[in-house]
Amino acid sequence: MTTPTAHATPATFDISGTAPVPFTRLVAVELRKTYDTRAGWWLIGITMILALVADTIALIVVTVQDIESTYGDFVGGAAFVSSILLPVLGIMLVTSEWSQRTAMVTFTLEPRRAHVVAAKLIAGLMLTGFVVVFALVVGLVCNVLYGLIQGNGSDWTFGWSGFFGFVITQTLAMLGGFALATLLLNTPGAIVLFFVYKWVLPGLFALGSALMAWFSDVAPWIDFQAAQQPLFDMSLKGDDYAHLFVSGFIWLALPLAIGIWRILRAEVK
Repeated sequence: MTTPTAHATPATFDISGTAPVPFTRLVAVELRKTYDTRAGWWLIGITMILALVADTIALIVVTVQDIESTYGDFVGGAAFVSSILLPVLGIMLVTSEWSQRTAMVTFTLEPRRAHVVAAKLIAGLMLTGFVVVFALVVGLVCNVLYGLIQGNGSDWTFGWSGFFGFVITQTLAMLGGFALATLLLNTPGAIVLFFVYKWVLPGLFALGSALMAWFSDVAPWIDFQAAQQPLFDMSLKGDDYAHLFVSGFIWLALPLAIGIWRILRAEVK
């Protein structure tokens, strides 16, 4: 007579004693992703080269035409180029897992998706800081050369208002790309949508304001690019604050909130 065998207890893998991945390590990994790929490396390099080229051209023009120029003008030239390409880095930070199909690996190693998104955001802000410092250095060198060529010294007019406006606008540019990337989770689509939002929509808003009187009252509340203009010299006053916050909520806060919600709930394949 055989004795019935007891059901075998399924094997379990206890990870309760395993320490979670430190947040600083996640930030370091996400930061490394920005330059440890061929696309990221070339994008950073092209951004730096174009900033140098833009300020070099500006230096030649103001010298030949004998135009008065300040430190803030040279920083603005470098900033204009970086504000175009910096958001693309923010987009690639977000979409790398989804467009390259590595989301399963990332979220298996770190199941806390909110931590991964936060690490990507911190890495993007650190890249923004690097771009800001680079633009300041390029502007400094060009302004020194301008003073030496002109022979009457350099004009260091920039001021704290200009500096803070520069930092804020660069940060908003990166966050704009980051927000749209979380919304689409697709690199080409997010890049196209960002350039439409940054360059095409302001023109359409201006055209609509010129053709329709009622739309000229609505446009300042939905045109985030125009609302940022007073930030360059921190000259916001009155309705400028309201226009900035309302349009920023529409084009930045709302897409970011929906995008993060989507990342936290999306099925990983």
